Amino acid sequence: MIIDVFLDAFLDTIKLIPFLFLTYFLMEYLEHRTKAATQQMVRKAGRFGPLIGGMAGAFPQCGFSAAASGFYAGGVISVGTLLAIFLSTSDEMLPIFLSESVAAGTIFKILGLKVVIGAVSGFAIDFLWRLGSRKRAEYREQHHQHQEHHEKDIHDLCEHEHCHCEEGSILKSALIHTAQITVFIFLVSAGIGFLVETVGQETIGSFIVNQPVLGVFLAALIGMIPNCAASVIITQMYLGGILGTGQMLAGLLAGAGVGVLVLCKTNKGAKENLGIIGILYGVSVFWGILFEVSGIVV
Repeated sequence: MIIDVFLDAFLDTIKLIPFLFLTYFLMEYLEHRTKAATQQMVRKAGRFGPLIGGMAGAFPQCGFSAAASGFYAGGVISVGTLLAIFLSTSDEMLPIFLSESVAAGTIFKILGLKVVIGAVSGFAIDFLWRLGSRKRAEYREQHHQHQEHHEKDIHDLCEHEHCHCEEGSILKSALIHTAQITVFIFLVSAGIGFLVETVGQETIGSFIVNQPVLGVFLAALIGMIPNCAASVIITQMYLGGILGTGQMLAGLLAGAGVGVLVLCKTNKGAKENLGIIGILYGVSVFWGILFEVSGIVV
């Protein structure tokens, strides 16, 4: 059984490599050409930040959620804009969908949902955040009277993932990303295959059908894993019919890539960081439950 599972995972993964490489090559080209302009647009968005952030976050740009965390830590963007970007960021979902030949309409629906949810949630969070800004301002005055807010020189945490996105070689970056995601897809596919063979697809399916709300909480928890593994797991489970629409959305909304790690590294105040992470998880669960209960399918 183990040999069959690994063989099936290997064959399924090998078939995806050409599509993954082409997708990542185009994504790297887009990132190198538009990254500076996109970040400048987000910085100048002002009160429309959540809308611009939600739209910008949907574009396949490696490390953009990390850059957004740095902007927030430097007081450049609002918390609503930050979370709009986190919620709309697609991470590895798009290349996997493309490589699996998912219908274009389905892809655009999911991307559109993430943009709308990110923007709406961002505006709501900004409004609620401003209600409590007076107490936070008083606290800052007492403890940081002479500290100015400025953009920090962020060391893109994407480098810690060894993607080398900033080294200038589009081909090299595309090859490295392809190799990384290929390994992840193989491991995740093998893991899911082993789980299905051991427990049984009907058992897993019936558990998720009978426990849709619990599935949303678990999917969002997986999505909080701060690297591309989270979106790989969620996307593969959704394509395999294990996760429903609401559960898939909760997991992908919570998946902000390395942005959460950069936030914790660059933004002072552990309580504030934990609060933002908690809001990200809570908002993802809320929308996931809403879609799961309403029965909406994309």
